[in-house]
Amino acid sequence: MKQRCTWAKSSPNMSEYHDKVWGVPVYEDQRLFRKLVLDINQAGLSWQTILNKEQQFDEAYDSFDIQKVAMYDEIKIDELVNNSGIIRNRRKIEAAIHNAGKVMEIQQEFGSFSKYLWGFNQYEVMNNNYQYQEEIPTTNELSDRISADLKKRGFKFIGSTIIYAFLEAVGIINDHIVSCFRHNEVN
Repeated sequence: MKQRCTWAKSSPNMSEYHDKVWGVPVYEDQRLFRKLVLDINQAGLSWQTILNKEQQFDEAYDSFDIQKVAMYDEIKIDELVNNSGIIRNRRKIEAAIHNAGKVMEIQQEFGSFSKYLWGFNQYEVMNNNYQYQEEIPTTNELSDRISADLKKRGFKFIGSTIIYAFLEAVGIINDHIVSCFRHNEVN
């Protein structure tokens, strides 16, 4: 039987997410934006809740097309607020729209959102070697720097804890515990 991170054992879809998605380096802007929006929506909720609504989020947010999301108007916001398939928090919805515009500004300045994000750690994965899930922090110096810079650039609903979870999910930080079969596979 494969050894996994403790949190991945809670359900079959959590195991699949852990095995195939979490911690795999992501370099494509639309996928990075999608994950950022999903992590913002997770704030105060379990990841299982977001995972269960993943397909509905993709449909509701036009597959997270950054330019489309940035153009959402009040009619679209009302549609999203009334969509029971997603998290219907107006502040989180408005943050996704606002942040799409900010991602586009970063794309203009850096060439891509990916280059901007990966550049904070010199395009390298930060490999941690934690033995136990309980050792893993919820923030670190890298998430502090990135969240501070995003806030300075005007991003909303961003904090170091959300950014740390995001960095783990998109593979910038490898927090698979050392006994997990994925620990040495994600780079």
